[in-house]
Amino acid sequence: QVQLVESGGGLVQAGGSLRLSCAASGSTFIRYNMGWFRQAPGKEREFVTAISWSGGSTYSVDSVKGRFTISRDNAKNTVYLQMNRLKPEDTAIYYCAATSRGRVYNWDGVDYWGQGTQVTVSS
Repeated sequence: QVQLVESGGGLVQAGGSLRLSCAASGSTFIRYNMGWFRQAPGKEREFVTAISWSGGSTYSVDSVKGRFTISRDNAKNTVYLQMNRLKPEDTAIYYCAATSRGRVYNWDGVDYWGQGTQVTVSS
C-alpha cells in the first residue's frame, strides 16, 4: 500500500551535510508516522529519527540531536532528512520507514521499508 524510495545519499567529508529524500506512494501516507533508520557495516539496523503524520512532532536519538532534522511534505508525499555536521560514525545505509503503530518516539513496529541509500562520511 505504501512504497518508499530513498535518494540523496553519497560521500561527504566529516562536518559536511547531506539531505536525504524519501518519496512515498499511497493514499494513506499522510496518516503514517515516518522515520529513518540506519545500518552500519556489521551492525544491526537502528532507529534514528521520526516524525508524526502531521509533521508536528519529531524525535531523534541523542547521537543525532541538533545535527539531523526530519521533515515531511505531505502534499508531495515526501519525507526528508537534513543531516548536518556529519561524523564518520554516521556512515551507514539509511532506510526510510513508515509505521501506523506507536508514537513518534516509541514505535511498535515498521509497516514499510524503503530500499536504502548509502551515506558515507570520510574522516
